Amino acid sequence: MSAYEVNFDGLVGPTHNYSGLAEGNVAARKNALTDSNPREAALQGLAKMKHLSDLGIRQGVLPPQDRPAVDMLRKLGFPGDDAKVINLASAAAPGLLRACCSASSMWVANAATVSPGADTENAKVHITPANLPSQFHRSIEPSATARVLQRVFNDERYFEHHDPLPPNLYLADEGAANHMRLCQSHAEAGLEIFVFGRSANREMPKPRNFPARQSLEASESIARLHRIRHSKALFVQQNPVAIDAGAFHNDVLAVTNCNVLLYHEAAFYDRLEVEEKITRACDYPVHFIRASEPDITLAEAISTYLFNSQLISLADGKMMILAPSECQESDSARTFLERVVRDAANPITRVEYVNLRQSMKNGGGPACLRLRIVLAELEMERVMKNSRVILDENLYNELKAWIEKHYRDHISPPDLADPLLLRESRTALDELTRILALGQIYDFQKP
Repeated sequence: MSAYEVNFDGLVGPTHNYSGLAEGNVAARKNALTDSNPREAALQGLAKMKHLSDLGIRQGVLPPQDRPAVDMLRKLGFPGDDAKVINLASAAAPGLLRACCSASSMWVANAATVSPGADTENAKVHITPANLPSQFHRSIEPSATARVLQRVFNDERYFEHHDPLPPNLYLADEGAANHMRLCQSHAEAGLEIFVFGRSANREMPKPRNFPARQSLEASESIARLHRIRHSKALFVQQNPVAIDAGAFHNDVLAVTNCNVLLYHEAAFYDRLEVEEKITRACDYPVHFIRASEPDITLAEAISTYLFNSQLISLADGKMMILAPSECQESDSARTFLERVVRDAANPITRVEYVNLRQSMKNGGGPACLRLRIVLAELEMERVMKNSRVILDENLYNELKAWIEKHYRDHISPPDLADPLLLRESRTALDELTRILALGQIYDFQKP
């Protein structure tokens, strides 16, 4: 049976802002407390989805979460109705309010880890929402994420949902941003590569400046829960030097598609061992495309998000790279990508660039905005029957009009204390659930 790798992108939420919340994220810290443009951010993300859909690539859409998270603020000691909660938090704890206004759920590479049926013992698609305990603003996402994924992938014959792992640093799980897959084709069984940055083993090397987010123990737990076929799960350590340089997730420095691994030489703790283990685990040739420090420095790779590009299979069997426009403007990044495309030894034949500056300023590139899910024909049919999240021309036009109708074109830090922002956001999200045929997925919609 044929299968598709579907890119499910997160829609940027109406409260998109720059609060500099993510420790270890260089871009987020650099742009902290500057002004944002939620409308432009959402339209940029939607334009990326439309471009890939026009190329014949299956493209899905996942909704933003409800923000500001006033229920969380109530749990933290701010009483009253919504407006009063926001006003009290703004006066007493503006940092908490900013965290509860974060639109970080847009980066759905952190939403979950997903294993396709071809890789699992019971031939079902396994889905585990990430618990995201290392950053407060993201730790409040998992329950809503689980609700959305259960609604979209709603058929126990094909999909098996797992609860997020217990929310603690021992089992810290940051989702698919630290999960890669190699295969001959999307329909065939693959090698699932779980990349971790921390472990309970104190002898393992650790970063010195920034915390490692993904734990080995979490990755091993997910592999067990997903019932990955024997010998088809590989556990690889991130390079602590890369984490300290700002590569807070593996997908900042590495990306796979089918039998291609594109990465910077600083991505893994022992790159030669990683290549050897992958070669032994795969019964097909793997293209290792490695950028060295002379090709592009670690700092430039992180600032341009070159390896956070999307690596995509095209209808003709070839591959393309969809890179952020920052790569086009960087001599070293552009030169490296052009060299990759010219090399006939690998299947990558083209590179295109996309403007995602609003997301990039917060430290999220093209691959951060998508959750890759391999679906067989019947699984795809169930998704399309359950909801209206697969992008086509009509849905694109409706979403574009919806963004232009509801989103502000400017948010400065003081605007987050405006109770009207919550009302505007909820009005937009209520309409969005009808557009995407998702039903009442938000708490504020329930009686």
